[in-house]
Amino acid sequence: MLLHTFSDQQLVSTYLEGNVSALETLVNRHKDRIYTFIISKVRNQALAEDIFQDAFFKVIKSLQKGKYNEEGKFLPWVMRIAHNLVIDHFRKAKRMPIAGKPKTDDDDFDIFDVISNGEQNSEYTMMEGEQHEQLRKMIQELPEEQRQVLLMRHYEELSFKEIAEKTGVSINTALGRMRYALINLRKIMEEHRVDLMIQ
Repeated sequence: MLLHTFSDQQLVSTYLEGNVSALETLVNRHKDRIYTFIISKVRNQALAEDIFQDAFFKVIKSLQKGKYNEEGKFLPWVMRIAHNLVIDHFRKAKRMPIAGKPKTDDDDFDIFDVISNGEQNSEYTMMEGEQHEQLRKMIQELPEEQRQVLLMRHYEELSFKEIAEKTGVSINTALGRMRYALINLRKIMEEHRVDLMIQ
């Protein structure tokens, strides 16, 4: 049986029929892409390996419970699981990594840093778009002043100085509104139990 010639869906079916080698073939087929994605977010090899292992542990549990119904889209499904585990890690740490900035206990949770994905393939881009759409809906629930600063910062990519000038407030006020926007966005995410978490 030449498992490497099977499609992802065929390998899933073969694994569920009792062939453990089929799962090994699936892992080997996609491990580089998934691991690269994880380490690009957590920037720590040991942590990335732990999250990678956790991701496939969840994959195995979900497959065994019959919860996989992604119509053959195995890679986006696993990427979403890995993505959720990364978010869970940073949620527990109550901070997000910010590129080019040393991590401190005061760093805010910034969901945009996680969703921004360096590895762009068509399947993941589609999934990523769905998550951005969920975020946009939740952003609409923020108070006007907080929503305005967040949109200027993340969608228009303005500096806080530019935001302060455009909104007629001090830089400190703009920073404060951004901080509260992220805090409130995190609360809204938890209230909605959005599909950025494994249920």
